[in-house]
Amino acid sequence: MYLIHCPTKNKLSQMEENYIEKNRNAWNKRSELHFSSAFYDVEGFLNGKSSLNPIELELLGDVKGKSILHLQCHFGQDSISLNRLGAEVTGVDLSDKAIELAIELAQKANSSAQFICSDIYDLPYHLDEKFDIVFTSYGTIGWLPDLDKWAKIIAEFLKPNGQFVFVEFHPFVWMFDNEFEKIQYNYFKGEAIIETKDESYTEGKLAETISEISWNHSVSEVVNSLIKNNLEIRCLEEFDHSPYNIFPEMEEVQSGKFQIKKFGNKLPLLYAIQAIKTG
Repeated sequence: MYLIHCPTKNKLSQMEENYIEKNRNAWNKRSELHFSSAFYDVEGFLNGKSSLNPIELELLGDVKGKSILHLQCHFGQDSISLNRLGAEVTGVDLSDKAIELAIELAQKANSSAQFICSDIYDLPYHLDEKFDIVFTSYGTIGWLPDLDKWAKIIAEFLKPNGQFVFVEFHPFVWMFDNEFEKIQYNYFKGEAIIETKDESYTEGKLAETISEISWNHSVSEVVNSLIKNNLEIRCLEEFDHSPYNIFPEMEEVQSGKFQIKKFGNKLPLLYAIQAIKTG
């Protein structure tokens, strides 16, 4: 079964509607470009290639028979990859275009993964279920202004002793300008960052310029938001590489491990958290 829900706009403040609509439009445009990109390799994916990386696979463990809520799933490759491993998966994303493409991809892949179009904060109005695992990864929390609210959502949808698995680009990375020449942004959360772009992290240009709104979140903000909402941190790791060649002048130092050439292993590019719901 495939589900599409529209966000409940009257539950949101005017400020929230503004950033949500801007970012939804930006990700609708990105999704169209990404689906046909070599970066996402949809053809290879449909031929059996997994989109999951060793970092998240190790933290997730054996997912066969587990129920997984995948937050900010884009057009569903990781959701479908988890479903291929035997999990029952529900993917959620803000972008209606991404969810349309996720449904299309799942049908072509003969996957039973389900998808919901919803803002994360609005999800309790569209989903009434508890999960063994909540999972989210790579470029997700920067689009969210309130991490305490985010952590509450995670806790709400986890079963007792359920597992939260999170892999994200390190906030230190987002302090730099686009060329990694200078420090431009605050490590800690401050005012919203508003940017206009005509390209994405994949190859190719966007069909039109997009405007988007994001926020930086420190590691301590993430960890304390989870702890405050009864999520016990079992593992926190940092990594000097990325599985994706998305920053300027990267080099592949090992298979599937990229570093920014001029910095080598001196910068943290990723971090990962595994937490358990307690209480």
